[in-house]
Amino acid sequence: MACTSRFERKAFQQGFRLVAGLDEAGRGCLFGPVYAAAVILDPARPIRGLNDSKQLTPTQRETLAPVIRASCIACSVASVDAAIIDRINIYQASRLAMRLALEKLQPQPDYLLVDALKVETPISQQALIHGDARCRSIAAASVLAKVERDASMEEWDRIYPHFGFRQHKGYSTPQHLEALAQHGPTPHHRFSYEPVRSAGDAGAQLTLFAEA
Repeated sequence: MACTSRFERKAFQQGFRLVAGLDEAGRGCLFGPVYAAAVILDPARPIRGLNDSKQLTPTQRETLAPVIRASCIACSVASVDAAIIDRINIYQASRLAMRLALEKLQPQPDYLLVDALKVETPISQQALIHGDARCRSIAAASVLAKVERDASMEEWDRIYPHFGFRQHKGYSTPQHLEALAQHGPTPHHRFSYEPVRSAGDAGAQLTLFAEA
């Protein structure tokens, strides 16, 4: 699956001038916010090596992120925390994070290319399945969202060092599940996710047993 500019070119042919790609990062994590980014690439400043963030190494993403920021017409990143994810569900939280990123974008685009979702906005848009692997604007957004979220997990690792967020970035790895079983969830875990809910229930039961 090739990551190209064909979707942007098609939008330009239809008369649109500022085309933004949107994507999220951290949708499947058990801990912390979901992040989203919006990027308007400059057709006159192509970025070499741009691809879906999942196909890039951490070093490649960290190298690309400042290049994207320096080369694009505009970019922004936004996040929605775990409490809101639990309240409205991860699908709606991802859409909200994208909308918040879009609202921060200056100048505002007149067309959107979105990875798999529809964003609540009057701006014309196209949802692309596997958009981050097919569309360069969405790929750029995926890189910025992923790099921003990974950086936040480095900070959380300093606050909760026994969870190993630096290594697994909040995903459901054996290390993370073991830490949940041993320590119980933090207030920033997503309690609407089954592994966290089970760990929280077990912790509550232990507390009640100890108080009895």
